[in-house]
Amino acid sequence: MSVDEFLDLLDRLPDVRMSHGGEWIGLKVHGKGFAYLWEATETVGLKATIEEQIALVAERPDVFEVQFTAGRFGWVVVHLDRIDSDELFELMAEAWCLTAPKGMVADFEAAHQIAPREGGVL
Repeated sequence: MSVDEFLDLLDRLPDVRMSHGGEWIGLKVHGKGFAYLWEATETVGLKATIEEQIALVAERPDVFEVQFTAGRFGWVVVHLDRIDSDELFELMAEAWCLTAPKGMVADFEAAHQIAPREGGVL
């Protein structure tokens, strides 16, 4: 997975806006951040639940790292060169769904035939 391929995946998520912060690019939906891209290190930080953060890092520490936790969320660093596009898009969609307004999430899930998780997210 390259940086360009990652950026192409963003086209599949509605209403994503980019903001440049020097060495990183912030990705937001409705003004709220769900991901960050560091092109120089070819890594992405994604919003996740704390439980998912713990599971991802424990299962594949060569691909995922703990970034930080904030409230009920655990952000995870993803090494782009160690993940395939389908798995990365699933994680991106989950991060987006944790952040987007509920109506947008419901529309996205319906359009992609995704069953909502508890709490209304993937």
